[in-house]
Amino acid sequence: MVLCCALLCCVDGGTINHDEVQPFAQPNPVTISEKAAVKYKPQLFIHVGCESFPAVNAAGEISGGLKGTNAIDGCEKAPLGSQTYGRSAWYQDKWAMVYAWYFPKNFGGEDARERHNWASIVLWIDNPALETSKILGVSLSQQTRSRRVKFIPIGPGPKDPYLKMTEMPPMAFVGTQRIDLSPHERWSRNYAYVGGSNVSTRFSHAFTEKYSWIDLTISWEDGTYHDLIMWEQLTNEAREALNSADFGEAKVPFNDNNFDETLKTAWPF
Repeated sequence: MVLCCALLCCVDGGTINHDEVQPFAQPNPVTISEKAAVKYKPQLFIHVGCESFPAVNAAGEISGGLKGTNAIDGCEKAPLGSQTYGRSAWYQDKWAMVYAWYFPKNFGGEDARERHNWASIVLWIDNPALETSKILGVSLSQQTRSRRVKFIPIGPGPKDPYLKMTEMPPMAFVGTQRIDLSPHERWSRNYAYVGGSNVSTRFSHAFTEKYSWIDLTISWEDGTYHDLIMWEQLTNEAREALNSADFGEAKVPFNDNNFDETLKTAWPF
């Protein structure tokens, strides 16, 4: 009986409270892919909704999330710290790096609506082995669901589950500021973009349209770096849990079941 229990615990770590999930510390990168993932790790700015939380711990215990009510009650801050999840691979002739964040509540129509949400970006570069590798584009996850007021649908959401860009806007980079060079002009504006990184990007979790579901967009403000854990750096228990856990309408974009489809759907070229 003891042996059976031990085996079951290894296979399924169960569900625990969302604020009790211990995130993984960011390991020192060893491989070329891990070093590239850390180099290009993005910031996340929370414009509305919950802070991002860890989804799974080393024992394979999964976050139970929070009921989609009462705005950001219970998820304004992650007491044990947050987590950025990553997975990378060659796709066609580009190197794709998926970065993802978990949220215990999903928001739509400007209010909390349901339990669980995942958001992700795919950053495309030419070659992770190059010292001067180049960002070629980015794809930002979108919720393709009807916009709604309360529980009443009022219009379609985005048709594509990823907003795709093959040119990076200047404001997408951490530290960049926009300077108005024509403050006294009434009808036209001329801007300069100063400072900022050329590898580190920033994204905002926000409502991109009135009454839309919460999505990712380019952030004009610096956000926060969270400890990055790559798929291959997770424990076996954590990987198995993310492969089998039920997050409702939210899908884990980088697990074995969804990773290939994520790259296919996010392909911007």
